Amino acid sequence: MLDLRAPELPVDQGGILSRPEYGEDFGQRYAAMRDVHSWKLEREQHFEEKDNASRDALRRGDWPEALRHLDARRDALLAEAADDENQGVTFHRIRVVEEPLTPYLQWELHSHWHRVRFGGEKVRVLNAEAVASSESVGPLPEVTVLGGTTLFRVLYTEAGAPDGAVHYTDPAFVGSWTAYLKALYGAAEDLAAYFERAVAPLAPPV
Repeated sequence: MLDLRAPELPVDQGGILSRPEYGEDFGQRYAAMRDVHSWKLEREQHFEEKDNASRDALRRGDWPEALRHLDARRDALLAEAADDENQGVTFHRIRVVEEPLTPYLQWELHSHWHRVRFGGEKVRVLNAEAVASSESVGPLPEVTVLGGTTLFRVLYTEAGAPDGAVHYTDPAFVGSWTAYLKALYGAAEDLAAYFERAVAPLAPPV
């Protein structure tokens, strides 16, 4: 268990963004980044992805089709990786997992493995037990830090559908959460090893 408490992140200290506003703001800031590291924490075990053919196939129970759609994204991921390299952007993702894996998480880890292999992302996996000391009052939030200057607390409905975000630029919040995410990343297992051991051998989710 990490001897580390998550920093505070009160919703009323940030600016609320609708889903379209969040997408636009995130895209503009990401495109403007140069020579920086960014960090993303994923905690919930189920999300309802929208406009995603692979996720739709999973929802229908068609696992082979879900994997085919992931494979079809290879060229797009390679292009994203080239853009990130040109911008000098390195994206680090920390995925908290509970076992046994939910069907969604089994699918998402396949998607993340594609991001590692073709998209240039750095993804590590952390068992939920490791963050128990940070969750005495509830699960960790879904957080993205862009370039050490902007933090988004991503919001979801109770069903797991995207619902906008809270936007922070206060250096105190951004700095403390950047340090916390770096610590989580340092304690986590590389996705390549976790995927081979705990994901690849699994039967298709039901």
